[in-house]
Amino acid sequence: MTRIRDVMSPTPVAVEPMTTVTRAARLMREEDVGDVLVTYDRDLFGVLTDRDIVLRGVADGRDPDTTTVGSVCSPPPVVTLGPDDTTDRAAELMRHHAIRRVPVVEHGGVPVGVVTLGDLAAADDPHSALADISRAAPGH
Repeated sequence: MTRIRDVMSPTPVAVEPMTTVTRAARLMREEDVGDVLVTYDRDLFGVLTDRDIVLRGVADGRDPDTTTVGSVCSPPPVVTLGPDDTTDRAAELMRHHAIRRVPVVEHGGVPVGVVTLGDLAAADDPHSALADISRAAPGH
């Protein structure tokens, strides 16, 4: 049985709720990630994905230089896992909630990582197409 701690991406990228969408998008580009965790006082407040930026920000005509991530991120309660949860549990949560990534939190809600659909694919079948795509260098 594979534990989340063995497949998650450690040290997640995080921003505070008052960070602008522009700053968060630039951070995503710099870190080559499709999401940032939104934290307040080290506690998980929400998750901001590139899709959230497009659908809740740009498509709604909001100014990304003044719009805060707290106003467009996926709101609480956030679906989370613990480091000792299993990859089977992660797949179950992703399927049930139709999500592609789940923050990993320690006791007390402090984020310690993120597990993605690609992480699960690589753990389940390292030679699958999704695992290969997940490991590929970005094609900027």
